[in-house]
Amino acid sequence: MGQLEHVSSNLEGLGEKWRVQLRKMEDASPTVWEEGEKAPVIAIHPIEIRGSWDQGYVLDVHTISSTMIGYNEFGHPEFDTLRSELGEMVYRLKYKGDKAVIGPIVHAIGGFVRNWGIHPDAIVPMPPSKQRSFQPVVEIAGELARSMNLPLHADTLKKTKATQQMKDVGDFAARVAALEAAFASDKALEAKAVLLFDDLFQSGATMNVAARTLKGQGQVKSVYALALTRTRN
Repeated sequence: MGQLEHVSSNLEGLGEKWRVQLRKMEDASPTVWEEGEKAPVIAIHPIEIRGSWDQGYVLDVHTISSTMIGYNEFGHPEFDTLRSELGEMVYRLKYKGDKAVIGPIVHAIGGFVRNWGIHPDAIVPMPPSKQRSFQPVVEIAGELARSMNLPLHADTLKKTKATQQMKDVGDFAARVAALEAAFASDKALEAKAVLLFDDLFQSGATMNVAARTLKGQGQVKSVYALALTRTRN
């Protein structure tokens, strides 16, 4: 099976247009992440997401199953967790600091975006929820921007106040209310098309408020939302 045929086999349900476009990439030069080494193909299962953006997708679910197997020595529950292929890579990067997965992740995103049919003028990463020396969302967005020859605007959208973890907030409406006025946008991308990028997508409340902020305060023309994996609410 060819490299792009393997990817296209995981896009059933998205229409013949997607599969045909992916096959056309078969003869394209492969992306090389390490000298003499091609980035491995990641199986993805894109899911359309609806919100304040013009169009959006998550590339796969994060967790396939999670079964409690007992307790550790401190009395905390332990789980046997099975993640999607992309979910495992996101986990390794976000929680284990494994930067080796950035290349394959960007390769999968780039192939999807090129065949999405959109033409963003810039990539805007979601502001990180926690301050870290290494920010996975910004790092991936930066590599994606370089691979697509697009500008990265990591400072256009900013978080202006701290908010509690959304997983600790009740329903969607409560999460949106908690996030209102938590973001600000400059007008550096006024009248431009923006690819709003995040690594994890839960309820979508945070991304919805961010998209509205870009359109309202930032006066962008359109927002396309893209997240790597969808977690359980």
